[in-house]
Amino acid sequence: MTEPISLQPDETFVLNVGPQHPATHGVLRVKMTMDGEYIYNAETVLGYIHRMHEKMAENRTYPQFMPNMGRLDYLSAMAFNHGYALVVERACGIEVPERAEYIRVITVELNRISSHLVWLGAYVLDLGGFTPLMYCFDDREQILDLLESVTGSRLTYCYFRFGGLYNDIDDDFISGTRAFIKRMRKELKMYAKLVTGNIILMRRLKDHGPVDQDMCQRYGATGPVARGSGINYDVRRNEPYSVYPEFDFEVPVYGECDSYARYLVRMDEMEQSLRIIEQALDKLPDGPVNPKKKPKLIKPPPGDYFAAVETARGNFGIRMVSDGSKNAYRLKLRSPTYSNMHLFDEACRGMLIADALAFMGSLDLVIPEMDR
Repeated sequence: MTEPISLQPDETFVLNVGPQHPATHGVLRVKMTMDGEYIYNAETVLGYIHRMHEKMAENRTYPQFMPNMGRLDYLSAMAFNHGYALVVERACGIEVPERAEYIRVITVELNRISSHLVWLGAYVLDLGGFTPLMYCFDDREQILDLLESVTGSRLTYCYFRFGGLYNDIDDDFISGTRAFIKRMRKELKMYAKLVTGNIILMRRLKDHGPVDQDMCQRYGATGPVARGSGINYDVRRNEPYSVYPEFDFEVPVYGECDSYARYLVRMDEMEQSLRIIEQALDKLPDGPVNPKKKPKLIKPPPGDYFAAVETARGNFGIRMVSDGSKNAYRLKLRSPTYSNMHLFDEACRGMLIADALAFMGSLDLVIPEMDR
């Protein structure tokens, strides 16, 4: 892809994409300096829906702040629940029953698939294809029905508790999940024929949106964005937590560094999530889902604590500083999408605007997570 010819300032013009635009999937503004249809420079502008989650953590008790986690990445809320529960449990020395750990993995991986389905349907819609969106949301509804039966919610989950879960799963959930696994494996074959092998999609994505490993490392990109650039890093495998070491699964990695590689990573991740869920159901132990001994008032000892989990968009890290009170002295939320988004400004220079929007979609942005 060639760089646009350097022009005099009065020969370029500024194009605002957003802050409300269908391609941004949220209240995001990208200030683009254009050379005709080519992008000469781009500047990402955030903060339109900043809600001060980190500050709210300082004036809420630890249990009171748990619902906030579902309002960050609303498409991958279970993983954010998991990360927050994990850091507080480490700080307080709370042991989680084995059955609860398995159920956490099952629900997180179901949520990961539902998140990828939203991305897939919306992404292809951005590229001009309407039909896959209907199939994706039909499959996603099956997951939402399952998760609603145990959490009471369909989107902004608050299912995890420090040391366990809100409630246990039942036989209907288990049988329904097994039926979904069987259904989804057939659907993935259908998506491969309908979308993955579509020549129009391949021409729009292959060799477009180049993001090499050096750029990923400079901006701190993780998740499918980094794995689509040949970086074999997944928190579940590289920094194991919960019971993920008990499962046999692969980390999809592609080295082409283009938008199509990032697409393939997410498609393969859905199959790997199905593998994890199936193994977790087969190995699901009996027992309680909450610990017998748990402090009535959560007051972590003074100290500096950290935990990280793999969300649908990458590494979500939580640094928690405790002063021994019932509120966090400081809670720093490391947003994966925030890092992934900021490489867009550099990577899109020289692109046609149509290719840049396809590139932006391949990053799978959730704006509320960035504007936390």
